[in-house]
Amino acid sequence: MKLSATVAAVLFAASALPAAAQVSDGKVKIGILNDQSGVYADFGGKWSVEAAKMAVEDFGGKVLDAPVEIVSADHQNKPDIASNIARQWYDTGQVDSIMELTTSSVALAVQGLSKEKKKIDIVTGAATTELTGKQCSPYGFHWVYDTNALAVGTGGALVKQGGDTWFFLTADYAFGYSLEAQVTKFVTGQGGSVKGSVRHPLSNADYSSFLLQAQSSGAKVIGLANAGLDTANAIKQASEFGIVEGGQRLAALLFTLSEVHGLGLQAAQGLSLTEGFYWDRDDESRAFSQRFFDRTKRMPNMVHAGTYSAVTQYLKAIKAAGSDDTEKVAAKLHEMKVDDVFGRGASVGENGRLIYDMYLMEVKKPEESTKPWDYYKVVATVPGDQAYIKPSESGCPLAQ
Repeated sequence: MKLSATVAAVLFAASALPAAAQVSDGKVKIGILNDQSGVYADFGGKWSVEAAKMAVEDFGGKVLDAPVEIVSADHQNKPDIASNIARQWYDTGQVDSIMELTTSSVALAVQGLSKEKKKIDIVTGAATTELTGKQCSPYGFHWVYDTNALAVGTGGALVKQGGDTWFFLTADYAFGYSLEAQVTKFVTGQGGSVKGSVRHPLSNADYSSFLLQAQSSGAKVIGLANAGLDTANAIKQASEFGIVEGGQRLAALLFTLSEVHGLGLQAAQGLSLTEGFYWDRDDESRAFSQRFFDRTKRMPNMVHAGTYSAVTQYLKAIKAAGSDDTEKVAAKLHEMKVDDVFGRGASVGENGRLIYDMYLMEVKKPEESTKPWDYYKVVATVPGDQAYIKPSESGCPLAQ
């Protein structure tokens, strides 16, 4: 039986239409996997979960007419626990993407699994450059800071200010090693030297022996290549030893607004640090941060703001792709510019690294603070193309 010319034309037109936008299982589920009870609980923790939920709400709660759901879990800073949770989420929990991933060893483990499962991961809470280096993934993205950016910002600036001899207190895992190595490269590259280093376990309580070694080294700068409560505890105990009063300087190589708030300006004053976001930067950041404060009673640090940005950009990529297919969404994430309250005019490199400006901060003295959470002086802007390793030089096979 022959089709009429009219029917044939209609069928041809229908076949020429693009496939309807769709989400494979009728929903989009994003997992926020991080430390919610340990040394990095304030660094990201439940506040990153709130940032993710806020992003979904601001997006309208749906993408391609499919509801968006946030799930979360505490990985306890253990790669095996994180991998087990991630595997369950992917295999039986219908989770499409995992984000945050505080702690470098955890992030590397989950990124490896995500690559195997062909799922997108967006790291906002870990630092190692290996995520976009030799262990990069076509589905992996590094959204906030990394050890190179911290080294360029804090390490490079202090050497220029005369801090040309260093001693490191280093967290004994991948993040600490990477951060110490990156800062050492910048210190020695500018004519400085490293007098020594000592490694301490994660979630350490007593830094006395480590600080005495640093003090006796005579180094002008004691670099704290750790994070969260580890850094806060080291700073408190350094104060008890009179290290700063004795003429040495403390460099908190990974310290955020959350930890400054917990420590207080009296103890934290004068610290040099690098962040990728500051709530009081401009009217847009203040408006966003006030909304975050209204739901959490705290101002966001770069991890919280970065998680908001990552969730938002992921949903934008799904919408642009017309699908939640991993390959298509990953392509859009690489292709699309990022221009939001977190990353202004930012772009994603071939290795998955978000390239955006960082800020060198100095913590204010108590008498310089004029309002709640008024903790930082912005000393300098570190352009993204200086803060991050060029994709072609990162060691990532995808960028060669």
